[in-house]
Amino acid sequence: MANIKKIYSCSHCGAQFPKWSGRCLECGAWSTIEEGSIDAKAAEKKEIEAVAPAPVIDLKKTKDHDLERIKTPFSELDRVLGGGIVPGSLVLLGGEPGIGKSTIVAQIADHLGKNGQKVVYVSGEESAGQIKARLTRIECGFENISFISEINVEKIKAAIKKEEPVLVIIDSIQTVYSSTVPSEAGSVSQIRASAGAFMELAKESNISIFLIGHITKDGAIAGPKSLEHIVDTVVYLETEESNNYRILRTTKNRFGSVNELGIFEMTGSGFLEIKNPSAIFVETGGEDLSGSVLSAIMEGSRPFLIDIQALVTKTVFGYPQRKASGFDLNRLQVLVAVLTKKANVNLTNQDVILNIVGGLKVSDPGIDLAVCLSICSSLLNQVIDRKTIVLGEVGLGGEVRGVSKLEQRLNEAEKLGFEKAIIPDVNIKTKNLKLRKVKNIGELLKF
Repeated sequence: MANIKKIYSCSHCGAQFPKWSGRCLECGAWSTIEEGSIDAKAAEKKEIEAVAPAPVIDLKKTKDHDLERIKTPFSELDRVLGGGIVPGSLVLLGGEPGIGKSTIVAQIADHLGKNGQKVVYVSGEESAGQIKARLTRIECGFENISFISEINVEKIKAAIKKEEPVLVIIDSIQTVYSSTVPSEAGSVSQIRASAGAFMELAKESNISIFLIGHITKDGAIAGPKSLEHIVDTVVYLETEESNNYRILRTTKNRFGSVNELGIFEMTGSGFLEIKNPSAIFVETGGEDLSGSVLSAIMEGSRPFLIDIQALVTKTVFGYPQRKASGFDLNRLQVLVAVLTKKANVNLTNQDVILNIVGGLKVSDPGIDLAVCLSICSSLLNQVIDRKTIVLGEVGLGGEVRGVSKLEQRLNEAEKLGFEKAIIPDVNIKTKNLKLRKVKNIGELLKF
């Protein structure tokens, strides 16, 4: 009965009071105050019902609008984003310190500025002189690029509405704060509130906004997980310490696929896109080595070739070791067990070390057959021709299964001058590749 509350009302004028009194304070009548009751929940319901309803839109009558995407200077980045930057979208760009997040957005700003589109660069970490020095170093101009050195979200929004740019860059989301939240910049509540404010600005003004985000030691973007739910697209810039190549991949994209991958090279003058990544990770004209087999993987809609290397050596003492770099160790142990059981390849006293050349991390099951062949090649010290590509998934029974988008992978191999292909027993034809189809790994060993 907590919802039923006592209330005192005047029988003469109807005025209501929280407590009894001898005289009505509204009309001045004496002895007219009477005790009554009111249902608070019903009163609250009436207030809710009094709110104006939200407009309902019939999607059948809604006109189709083709989103004219904003093109960046990199076709690799456009493909990863789903065809370019969508107007009014909120993009979160994350990566390790020094990986080049600020550099790539500066090159985007330069490209748009030279095309007559206004860009606003907001930084709470660097001064205008430091930003200008970076743009000069990577040979970028200053046309149509404005700079705001501010960390208050409300002031930033007011300035952006006044400038009306096409693109806004916030460097970084962890350094700005909103006056509506009583906490310091970088806290969970501040990051959530700031991201929500920029999302509202992007949708209201149809302005594309890039948020640069710091990452934690675990590799995740610092702040609440809700930050990634708020934004439209989450893009990660990754690298390997052994080379200057950068890998751009999306983990969320409301306007495109999340499986696309972009390859860039970091130079002194900024990023250069790599349009043929197969040439980076594969050397078809290199020295013939045992244990080295070429295969192809799919990253989104793009196939590119990889070099798989295996080293099999006799175990010196104890249990045989299984090591893998760029390949799932559990999957390697499964394939070793299948080779031992179904192909009579004795690996019980052999150490098996597997490496994916170029620092790639691969989870595509379509390279299982190539991994098995590289292990056998190293064990038997037999060289596999560098003009041969190997594709296929291996089951626990030793059977070789088909892989997705096999025709696209073979076409990529043909473009790079491959002559032979070892594939599963499926119905497929090629122009220049000589196909050898296998049903199980026992047939592979005969080859």
